[in-house]
Amino acid sequence: MNDRAAAAVPFAKAAGLLDDLAGVHLTAKRVERAAEASGAVKAAADRSRAALISGRKLVPLPPSPLPDKLYAAIDGTGVPMTSRETAGREGKGEDGRARTREVKLAVFFTQDKLDSGGYPVRDRKSASVIAAFEPAATFAGLVKAEGIRRGAGHVRQLTILGDGAAWIWNIAAAKFPEATQVVDLYHAREHLHDLARKLEFMLLDRKDEWLAARLEDLDYGYIDGITAATRKYPLTGIKKDEIDTALGYFENNAPRMRYHWFRQCGLFVGSGVAEASCKTVIGQRLKQAGMHWTLGGADAIIALRCREASSTWEAVCNTPHTQTRTA
Repeated sequence: MNDRAAAAVPFAKAAGLLDDLAGVHLTAKRVERAAEASGAVKAAADRSRAALISGRKLVPLPPSPLPDKLYAAIDGTGVPMTSRETAGREGKGEDGRARTREVKLAVFFTQDKLDSGGYPVRDRKSASVIAAFEPAATFAGLVKAEGIRRGAGHVRQLTILGDGAAWIWNIAAAKFPEATQVVDLYHAREHLHDLARKLEFMLLDRKDEWLAARLEDLDYGYIDGITAATRKYPLTGIKKDEIDTALGYFENNAPRMRYHWFRQCGLFVGSGVAEASCKTVIGQRLKQAGMHWTLGGADAIIALRCREASSTWEAVCNTPHTQTRTA
């Protein structure tokens, strides 16, 4: 009860819930220490299991029934940290100091059906969430292990969804070379709007018309059309460098932006489930006003919240023959 309350709300509120609902009297500090201890054990057990799976010393059974499609949506978000945890690290603030540490997150889910409009529908209660403050190379091992556990080697279609960050595609290429890689369509549209703003001084009153045509190109995965329509404007100096950088996002990710083809195949083209998990699993609990975490404390609470988000509590408690009888 303490773990679930502390994972859901700040420690003082968790202590109040335990007192009100269960008559268990604990100080906020006791709630914090107990929950972080449980979370640390959970995180260590998960990483130990991941190492065994990645090393082929533990081989999970394939899911039954086997889903048609498996997705891994990968993203990252910052968690506010104490000054000790960010000392010496570069940040995005005006003073150059870091105030957060990035936690990397991956959501695995399955899909078997399309809705009446032909759009993919995520299977209910199929999500499992993993997260860690590890470097990308280390996090890649956790992603690989979870993919194996979820049946990546057995499904017909494996898809990796991301926002375009290079570390996501490095993980995909190294750990799941057989997977289809898809850049989140909504991030791509944001980049296209940004490109239109950079060209606004040339487009003038034709900006909206130009942007609408380029959005249509994007929906069809016609990246050459976006490039050609942009390059026709003769730019030099800083403006040319800005446009080259903006176009580089599309040119480098062109194979991952074949949205018309992906939709014809019945695939998701958005990583909204990862974005939502960053907000609900991480943000709602660890990014409230005035919060500053130690690395160990944040990692432990995140481990508990990932367990809750993955619905493993119900999977264990409601499955027959997993509980011992009372004496």
